[in-house]
Amino acid sequence: MTDMRGHVRWVRVSHGIVAASLLVLAATGFVILMAHPRLYWGDAGNDLTPALIELPISRNYRHAGWSASTPIGDAAGAVSASRTYAIFNENGWGRSLHFLAAWCLVLPGLFYLIEGLAGGHFRAHLWPALRELRLDRLRRAIADHLRLRVPPGTGRPDYNVLQKLAYSSVIFVTIPLTVLSGLAMSPAIGAAVPLLPRLFGGFQSARTVHFFAFVVLILFVVTHIVMVVASGFRRQIRAMTWGE
Repeated sequence: MTDMRGHVRWVRVSHGIVAASLLVLAATGFVILMAHPRLYWGDAGNDLTPALIELPISRNYRHAGWSASTPIGDAAGAVSASRTYAIFNENGWGRSLHFLAAWCLVLPGLFYLIEGLAGGHFRAHLWPALRELRLDRLRRAIADHLRLRVPPGTGRPDYNVLQKLAYSSVIFVTIPLTVLSGLAMSPAIGAAVPLLPRLFGGFQSARTVHFFAFVVLILFVVTHIVMVVASGFRRQIRAMTWGE
């Protein structure tokens, strides 16, 4: 059996495309969120309804900037109000670029998933064996990572149990959840497949799930970069880009 130096080419290519798309998705997603930094649960939500969470990331966070509300129809019905300050609302380009970058995540991600399952990459490198899931081994691995006692990287996909669990969770849970919740927010897709937004409890629920799933994804990326630096940045980057 030949010694594989670095990752195979299809892993390196898909990794690079996905990494670039995540960077664009993070930037454009932040711009989109700045226009309405409030999260809700259910089908509907706007500035005049209670929010589940308010994020202080733009001047739009100032929820008090409204004139007195005026009932529409009757006192128990809908209300209307005028803003008392100019809001940030320049996210048209962000939405378009966000949607485009999402396809750069989904398409190579699907290829990676199919090839990884069919070619045995996941079974050989990412799925932890039962012996690796023993409590003592997990405790030791967690303690080593917290102390940044990371062995030098070999440039090959010889991952420890925490890496396997993290990669498997991201590939099979976090990214699919992010993609599906994003699709559930599309009015066109919601009209064509109404079951999808209902699976998340409504349009606004899908938006909230989308936000937290992407936060988990960003935290994974940050931790991943820290581990790459700790285990030998140059060698690891070389193995994941042009190989060895």
